[in-house]
Amino acid sequence: MKHHLLASTPPLGWNSWDCYGASVTEEEVKGNADYMSKYLKKYGWEYVVVDIQWYEPGANSSMYRPFVPLEMDEYSRLLPAVNRFPSAEGGKGFKELADYVHGLGLKFGIHIMRGIPRQAAHQNTAILNSSKTARDIAHPNSICPWNTDMYGVDASKEGAQSYYNSLFELYAEWGVDFVKVDDIAASKLYTTHLDEIKLIRHAIDHCGRDMVLSLSPGPAPLEFSKELTEHANMWRMTDDYWDLWQLLYDMFERCEKWSDYRGEGYWPDCDMLPLGHIGIRSVDGGAQDRWTRFTKEEQKTMMTLWSIFRSPLMFGGELRDNDDWTLSLLTNEHLLYVNQHSHNNRQVYREDDKVVWSAEDDQGNSYVALFNIGEEEKLVTVKLEDLGHTDTKKYEDIWDNQEVGEITEKIEVNLKPHSTKFYRVY
Repeated sequence: MKHHLLASTPPLGWNSWDCYGASVTEEEVKGNADYMSKYLKKYGWEYVVVDIQWYEPGANSSMYRPFVPLEMDEYSRLLPAVNRFPSAEGGKGFKELADYVHGLGLKFGIHIMRGIPRQAAHQNTAILNSSKTARDIAHPNSICPWNTDMYGVDASKEGAQSYYNSLFELYAEWGVDFVKVDDIAASKLYTTHLDEIKLIRHAIDHCGRDMVLSLSPGPAPLEFSKELTEHANMWRMTDDYWDLWQLLYDMFERCEKWSDYRGEGYWPDCDMLPLGHIGIRSVDGGAQDRWTRFTKEEQKTMMTLWSIFRSPLMFGGELRDNDDWTLSLLTNEHLLYVNQHSHNNRQVYREDDKVVWSAEDDQGNSYVALFNIGEEEKLVTVKLEDLGHTDTKKYEDIWDNQEVGEITEKIEVNLKPHSTKFYRVY
């Protein structure tokens, strides 16, 4: 499928939600893009994504203001709020901001909600290249349970495809490279939204610009893995993920279930990395302005799982506030290599709270991650034969970046609660 060529490896980037909620500004986006260009681009990080409600002038946190006026053009299409994104003045949209990001050698992304603005339906505004109007295609009974901005689009109605085509033609004019579509992938909703996903896929394919398509929130239904693969580049396996141990613990089961449903260009998504300085203007996750509540060991556990599972990596913190530790998590070359270039990624076994994952590369190396996700210290073991080896091998610690020694039969290590060891076997 052509769109799979756009994300042949898991996308790496930054998203504004975890630190700024719905309220990020142009200056903040540019500042994070500058940081990525200077410190992360050489490691493969490239996407700068503006999350939800960039069209809401009064947005001030992750708490949505219900039924407020939104910035919109005459064709029912939402536009950036000029008070937050000054370069959008005069109907230029995100063109100048995207150009700025592209000038740094990076790619630009936006978040959108499924559907058509409620205010467009109420005002009965026009749809570009169609005789139909917003009211003709709106599905007033198809609404998001946590945001009041949109009605769903009735895909059976004339004008529905024209509306989505006009959206993505506009985004192509702006220079958008990545689109995260929300309120579209969760299990209890997905069967009623597949038709809209198809409209979106068609619109992207015919807009004249390559765009990676991400679907949120989860949990996406495993039984629709074929349809997800056919239409998207990544999709969320989980609802919003935050810096809480129970959510990380649960992710191990999600990764095991989705392990057989990934490939070049289509990636089950563990969600953003709530690392560094988060919650600056966000109250999600049960806390406000803070540094991640994960311990350093838990941060390594998360990064190891996301990487050996090959999830997309989207950093959620304010990049400019990163300390040396947080930066080291994002620039570990062996870790990123596994995320970007390994194959045969799989759970070797799980025994209660002892978990082992492995992967391989094209140079004959194996990678093995041993996890203790329990509450007491445990001895975690993996046999060489479980990694496909029969001869003595050497191994090195990926996090410590040093050789450990030789293995003749097995690796075994005492792990503290919530911790991991990650090795390259060669």
